Amino acid sequence: MIRRDFIRRIKMFGFAPRGNLSKFWTWNPRWIDSSSYPTRIQPFSSLAIPSKQTSSNRLPCIKPINWAGWRLCHSDKSDTKEAFSLKAMSQAPKPALYLGLSGLIPFVSAPVVMATTQSFYPEVAYAQMLYGACIVSFLGGARWGFAIPDGSPAQPDWMNLGNSVVPSLLAWLALLCRDNLVEGVTVVVAGLGLSLHYDLTLLPGYPAWFKAMRTFLTLVATFSLVATLILKNICAEKKLKTLTDKKS
Repeated sequence: MIRRDFIRRIKMFGFAPRGNLSKFWTWNPRWIDSSSYPTRIQPFSSLAIPSKQTSSNRLPCIKPINWAGWRLCHSDKSDTKEAFSLKAMSQAPKPALYLGLSGLIPFVSAPVVMATTQSFYPEVAYAQMLYGACIVSFLGGARWGFAIPDGSPAQPDWMNLGNSVVPSLLAWLALLCRDNLVEGVTVVVAGLGLSLHYDLTLLPGYPAWFKAMRTFLTLVATFSLVATLILKNICAEKKLKTLTDKKS
């Protein structure tokens, strides 16, 4: 009686005798019917999850977790930080990188000339502000062109296309501030910052190298505009017209 009970309990775990030798047992995993054995065995695995039960008399089967799909739904924090790293500029295409850096020349040259000559030129400062307004309008149009093509990660919805018009409106307001340079530069700086905020947070879809380049270019352009306003209060004001009149 005791031996039968022992053999019955061994068979519950899937062991079966090999050949005629009952003392040698092999592992033969199979479904265990709960109606034959009152004790229900619940397997446990740290890397598996149970699926739905097929019947009330069978134990639930186990399936492995699809780790590839899980990583797509839960991306690492390092990937997010990499998108905002300036090191990604090294991956930028050469034409985009060179054209972007050369676009900083009108921004940087204005305060450099004024600091070198120790003079503030309103015409140069106004030309710098006009160029900044053109760049702000260009950034809005770039977003519009990015969302229109088929297969683009940015959808042509109200969020993308509507926010792309805002930088152009700010550039138009800056052009209206012809008599007040401080107000015009302030509007341009606000347009640059708002465009950068759209591209980095509200309107995703740009590659990492473009985000890094946009951040660098926006910071340099903003500091150049602020430097011009600082030189306006420090240096003596001179007009280019009077200088040309003296030479003639």
